[in-house]
Amino acid sequence: MEAVAALFAGSVLLGAFGLLLFVLVGKWPGAQRSAPTAHTEENGQKVNGQAASDRLLGTKKQKQQQRGRKEKAQHTFTHQLLASALKGHSGKITCLDFSSNGKYLASCADDRTVRIWSTKDFLEREHRCMRANVELDHATHVRFSPDSRAFITCLANGETIRVFKMIKKEDGSFTFSAAPEDFPRRHKAPIINIGIAETGKFIMTASSDTSILIWDLKGEALGSINTNQMTNAYAAVSPCGRFVASCGFTPDVKVWEVCFSKAGDFREVARAFDLKGHSAGVYSFSFSNDSRRMATISKDGTWKLWDTDVEYKKQQDPYLLLTVKCEVIEPCRIALAPDARVVAISSGWNITVYNTQKGKKEEEFYCVHGEEITDLAFDTNSRFLVSTGDRAIRIFHNTAGYRAIIEEMKGMLKRATNEGMRQRLQQQIADAQSALDSVQAKKD
Repeated sequence: MEAVAALFAGSVLLGAFGLLLFVLVGKWPGAQRSAPTAHTEENGQKVNGQAASDRLLGTKKQKQQQRGRKEKAQHTFTHQLLASALKGHSGKITCLDFSSNGKYLASCADDRTVRIWSTKDFLEREHRCMRANVELDHATHVRFSPDSRAFITCLANGETIRVFKMIKKEDGSFTFSAAPEDFPRRHKAPIINIGIAETGKFIMTASSDTSILIWDLKGEALGSINTNQMTNAYAAVSPCGRFVASCGFTPDVKVWEVCFSKAGDFREVARAFDLKGHSAGVYSFSFSNDSRRMATISKDGTWKLWDTDVEYKKQQDPYLLLTVKCEVIEPCRIALAPDARVVAISSGWNITVYNTQKGKKEEEFYCVHGEEITDLAFDTNSRFLVSTGDRAIRIFHNTAGYRAIIEEMKGMLKRATNEGMRQRLQQQIADAQSALDSVQAKKD
């Protein structure tokens, strides 16, 4: 028994010695060098554990980015009024423009291409497009020439204009030829919009500071405008080709007339009129096709409709026709239909359509694109509303426009005094109702 007790005591003593040795080794300075730690050494270099942690975080970040890209590519949208979606770009689409003859829609994206779509294919299953490559840069804006045989682009890195000619081949397709030289770089801030006058007399470029430049078609600067708005949010050429307008930090829209002599020589840029009535900065504005109406959207949470068919040279101011409260989330755009019967507003990812007769909300489209909406426009015949914000162009039936035509024509029919006018109004009502019924049939 004494031997067993002695053996047991020896085992306990040996175990205690081993435990003491383990603790001492654990506290030895060199032992911690192999352990992961979130601290950095005094010389600023990360220890091995931190580097491993960074690699792990980097891998996770890459997986998250891959999932994010996959989710963006997988964004889907369905709605009863969605006529079709145009898909062909591999990058984010930033701008849309319809040709004045109504036959084509141009789109540009950061994939270094401009694509030309045929509007007659909008309701077809297949949507063919022609591609123009933007060498060594990509386009942020695109605008058709008045004759629909050329288009201009704004270069993202060059911050200038490049002109493309559209050359029609025997099979009906086009080839695209860029001009030998781009316009000289004159803006000191990023260009926010470009435009070509329908008269073909000038090109406009506007930057995010307070400058707007007027060019001839060969790239010679004709004149400049200082908007005095602290910053420009948007600028555009009127569809009639006479005016240039801008909005920005101040709560008004300023409109200038670009004046030419009878011989066609540039004379001056003269102030025409202002749209005053908002209580905060204006995000965007839009003209009707005849430039006799304008719509504006402001940070004050309202959109307004204006009668701009005035004798501004006699100091006559535009008339405010309508003020409607609405949701505004940046980026925010407004598009007035060419016939001025409806207005569409994009706010973030969503689109709302209003009747301009009474300001009634007609349609709402939510989460239309995977990213915030970058452009919004009606086609030249007010049949479709198109939008973009990711890699797709979504095309909606303008049913609100058809209903507006029917309501307006019925009101005129009650006041018609001769048979010829009555017949014309009845035909317009029948055509609009037929178009509306056709969309309704496809919905059902």
